[in-house]
Amino acid sequence: MNKIVKILSVGAGVQDVFLTGKVLRPEKDEDGEWVEELPVGAKLDLDSIVFGTGGGATNAAVTFARQGLHSAFMGKIAHDPAGMAVLADLHNEGVDTHLVAYSSDYNTGYSAILLSPNGERTILTYRGASTHYHVNNFNLKEINADWIYISSLAGCMDVLEAIIETAKKKEIKIAINPGKSELKQKRKIKELLKEVNILSLNKEELQMLVDGENNEEIIRNAAEMIPVVVMTDGPRGLVATDRNTIIKAGMYEDVPVRDRTGAGDAFCSGFVSSFAKGLSLKEAVIFGSANSTSVVQYIGAKEGILNGDVHLHDMPIKEKPF
Repeated sequence: MNKIVKILSVGAGVQDVFLTGKVLRPEKDEDGEWVEELPVGAKLDLDSIVFGTGGGATNAAVTFARQGLHSAFMGKIAHDPAGMAVLADLHNEGVDTHLVAYSSDYNTGYSAILLSPNGERTILTYRGASTHYHVNNFNLKEINADWIYISSLAGCMDVLEAIIETAKKKEIKIAINPGKSELKQKRKIKELLKEVNILSLNKEELQMLVDGENNEEIIRNAAEMIPVVVMTDGPRGLVATDRNTIIKAGMYEDVPVRDRTGAGDAFCSGFVSSFAKGLSLKEAVIFGSANSTSVVQYIGAKEGILNGDVHLHDMPIKEKPF
């Protein structure tokens, strides 16, 4: 019998409420940016309201659980209705939450998402407990995992350093999808990335760390620090390497987009779940892309996350030696 891989997701857990209606129709301004304008003092009718939960780490934890891994979540919430909703969603998916920390000073993170018919969205967010981390919040000695997946920690580098140090001592592999608050601390994050096995970022984020004239040069430079790197580039696809091959991939499938919330988390966690199960770089790219493609067809970050028995099809991929 094959051993079940244990993976711990670290980062934010929040409650989301999605508001949809004909009144939400963003338009492009003079600079080509999408802008949502609502009249002050008006009472505007909505068509629907959908409650869900999000946060990069809880979204990832659900991907791992649905892929048959032993999935656990470590983050910070509060004893409030939003925190109860986060825990309920995780428990429904079989995610272990015994490492969750609770804040007495801040509420659980909460986002109100104004969702337009074309899938574009405006997010009003209260980050709350999900951005106030301290090393003493978490019992790192209790961590028992084969992999740790780290999403944004709101720039709390001492916490990130402690988690990576713990993983190193316990010989736990690390996958990371850091936020811009971490990436802005360039010198510190680059030092910590030397201990990481997988790094997943979009192009804009990766360029905060390394230079390059084109996508391939950027990914090669990043691979000097981390063994496995994947860089997404929106509708232009992605580039990934494991220092053996370089893969360039297009879109998995062109589908109608209902909501882009959680698409990046779905890709990153799908990619990592494949690696954790021992699959190839190409297989990881395909599953991560399929997971992201599925998520954008539903409202909310978790509804469309794929199960382990899903049938996948091929996608545009070019592969060459590193």
